[in-house]
Amino acid sequence: MTATEKDLREGGPVVVVPERMMAQRSQSHHGGFAASLETARKELDAMDLEEEALISPSSSTPETPGSPITPADIPTADSFAFAFDIDGVLIRGGRPLPEAIEAMKVLNGENEYGMKVPYIFLTNGGGKTEAERCIDLSRQLDIEVSPAQFICGHTPMREMVEKYETVLVVGGEGEKCRQVAEGYGFRDVITPGDIIKDNEHTTPFRKLTAEEKANSRTRNYGETKIEAIFVFADSRDWAGDIQIMLDLAMSKGGYIGTLSETFDEGPPIYFSHNDIVWSAAHDNVRLGMGALRKMVEMLFKDVTRGKELETIAFGKPQIGTFEFATRLLQQWRKDEHRINRPPETVYFVGDTPESDIRGTNQFNAKAKNEWYSILVRTGVFQEGTEPAYKPKVTVNTVLDAVKHGMKREFSKKMKEAGGDIAMNSLALKNLSTLNGDVGVKTPIVEVSESNTPEVRTPDV
Repeated sequence: MTATEKDLREGGPVVVVPERMMAQRSQSHHGGFAASLETARKELDAMDLEEEALISPSSSTPETPGSPITPADIPTADSFAFAFDIDGVLIRGGRPLPEAIEAMKVLNGENEYGMKVPYIFLTNGGGKTEAERCIDLSRQLDIEVSPAQFICGHTPMREMVEKYETVLVVGGEGEKCRQVAEGYGFRDVITPGDIIKDNEHTTPFRKLTAEEKANSRTRNYGETKIEAIFVFADSRDWAGDIQIMLDLAMSKGGYIGTLSETFDEGPPIYFSHNDIVWSAAHDNVRLGMGALRKMVEMLFKDVTRGKELETIAFGKPQIGTFEFATRLLQQWRKDEHRINRPPETVYFVGDTPESDIRGTNQFNAKAKNEWYSILVRTGVFQEGTEPAYKPKVTVNTVLDAVKHGMKREFSKKMKEAGGDIAMNSLALKNLSTLNGDVGVKTPIVEVSESNTPEVRTPDV
């Protein structure tokens, strides 16, 4: 993605794209990752998927054939789907969890039923374009991930483009967040580096590197009205970024260097998510954007002697994020799997009770279909602690989560077919295999309908 023509001619770094990534996909995906993302967004905004499904519940779209990776002759589960958080569930410290690779194989048809299951990704992480995140995830999990099945924390911020002209973008590596914002359509994007370059006394203890100075844009920022602040990704320099955010929060109308007498004239501050901690390569969890948000709000109150600062957060557990995920999943099922109706059940797999489980449970209470929360032990949540928000089930890994959901669906279908019908040997084999190999079982903690936890060991 970064190689120049000179690099290629001189034998520099060359990335050979696997043939499976070059195969022709459905028409809605033509034009590359960025084009398919934009197409998906426009289609979501333009249609009422629920109404369309009611009008033609059995219709399909012959112009959108199945993916070449998973041929169309493999049946697809039409009554349920999966949604996954990424960090701590599929990836940890930039490396895929072995169970995650196996889970993707199961969903793509390598299971006892010989069927595919639709899935999307819903992460609070950001700092890169959705296209770049999809390329990373495709490489890590050895699958093809389309932006049409991917939502990150700052994706909803693109909807603020028409509202604000000049914005400050905070966080991320180098210039990537500025590039993301400009890719969304923001017309005038400023970074903390721009402000420091204009006045090096803004942050007494942070000095720009030669590369940062070269990338930062020259302007008199004291005469520039900043209309909004967007924290796209985790800060690499808390002290400097907090200082600049507080300067603007206390300013007169967003002009850096001014000071409001009432401390309520500054621009609004938006965070792409509110996770206080997240699961990285370290054995213990690391501080996340939610911690930065708390610091900004607390320090504003201290320096203004009691004035409250109201900020806005996107991402999980906000209901709007799950509403968008519902529409994205419906569109993905229609385009990729030719299923033109919403799933009856969506299994959401996450590792953070405060965002993943809380958001799923709250959305399930108002959604027309079932959103079933599954908590894994590979990320933020650790065994021996009590989750602040209780999932429907707690399992060890994402592979266990996938097997649990598929077994639950198979059991439901068998009951719907008739309780008096005896299951054949293959069905019995499937019921046991979907929840793990024969042998010692790790108990799965499931919450019953009465919300009373019980420990259940799966039947062999």
